[in-house]
Amino acid sequence: VQLQASGGGLVQAGGSLRLSCSASGTVHSSVLMGWFRQAPGKQRELVASLRSGRDPTYADSVRGRFAISRDNAKSSVYLQLTSLKPEDSGIYYCNVGGRSNGIWGQGTLVTVSS
Repeated sequence: VQLQASGGGLVQAGGSLRLSCSASGTVHSSVLMGWFRQAPGKQRELVASLRSGRDPTYADSVRGRFAISRDNAKSSVYLQLTSLKPEDSGIYYCNVGGRSNGIWGQGTLVTVSS
């Protein structure tokens, strides 16, 4: 399975973006799908993750501003980013299967200007 992420870009603070990630193969609904991000000089951190039938998990810094969703029929995961802040800038990676043993997409760059 390969992951293809898209939707990043340059946006002003307070703006919105929608990230998409599609898998080349079938991802079972029970498999965790999520988004991580990495800012320059910082470690990759979990932004949001979702397993079908369970409540999503969000980083404290994005809760209430970001929303993760998935379309199991399309083996896709999405991340709606709203009320963006400069500190949200970074490369956003989609992930299937979790941080330790999962599969990573190539990343999509989000830049939020102040």
